[in-house]
Amino acid sequence: MSDWFDADGPVESVNIGDRGFQYGDGLFETIAIRDGQPRLWNYHMDRMTLGCERLALARPAEADLRAGVTSALQRSGFCKDACVVKLVVTAGGGARGYGRAPVDEPSVYFGVSAATLPGKESWRDGIETLLCATRLAAPSATAGLKTLNRLEQVLARSELAGTGIFEGLTMDAEGEVICGTMSNLFVVHDGKLRTPSLARCGVEGVMRRHVITSLAEQGIRTDIRSITLADMNNSDEIFICNSQFGMLPVRRCMDRLWPVGRVTREIMAVLADSGIAECRW
Repeated sequence: MSDWFDADGPVESVNIGDRGFQYGDGLFETIAIRDGQPRLWNYHMDRMTLGCERLALARPAEADLRAGVTSALQRSGFCKDACVVKLVVTAGGGARGYGRAPVDEPSVYFGVSAATLPGKESWRDGIETLLCATRLAAPSATAGLKTLNRLEQVLARSELAGTGIFEGLTMDAEGEVICGTMSNLFVVHDGKLRTPSLARCGVEGVMRRHVITSLAEQGIRTDIRSITLADMNNSDEIFICNSQFGMLPVRRCMDRLWPVGRVTREIMAVLADSGIAECRW
């Protein structure tokens, strides 16, 4: 359940002709609110800017977006200490058909919902994953972006139903491991950190960027490259990350087991020191 708002106040519905509803023509950001403040705001705005440019949408002024988030939090009944704001930007209404001109005034909505985090044992002991049968199409014209069309993730996530497994990992059509249904993936091999390239498909998560940037500030390089299933299975440690839970060690994918290793623990400590409190388990 979420509370929804636009610039004028609470909203209960959207125009059925909105292109976001009709075609998934738009973008969204899922922003963690901690102690009343949006986390990794600048990274969210950078991705929103890139997405608006790619989709020919005029990006709403950052000050207006920040004011909208603040207003939504004030109006919502959810706890401001830990909640989620979903920021949605759509192409708005328009004529029937796929084609459209660049949009100067997109529609903007703000949804507030409760934060739903796993138990502390997930950070301590790691989580279980499976390899999804659903593949990601590549190359994708919207690679890296968080568009409103997330059908591949919907299908992949549905494979977890009834399993009790926390996350599903997805590959592209050529069998390269790309990301989770709601997370980005990192592997550790011989003490070196690697993460899949997202140049062809997948979503460039803001926490992924934060991990790479925070480690670079510590002099630790992340190798961004293609990762095969064999690469993943031959790795020494694995973890996933997203904007809400920070990062979580992976202890299992199908029949393959990994320890919660030293490098993963060290990276969790770096993130905790950078303000990602969930990683200080």
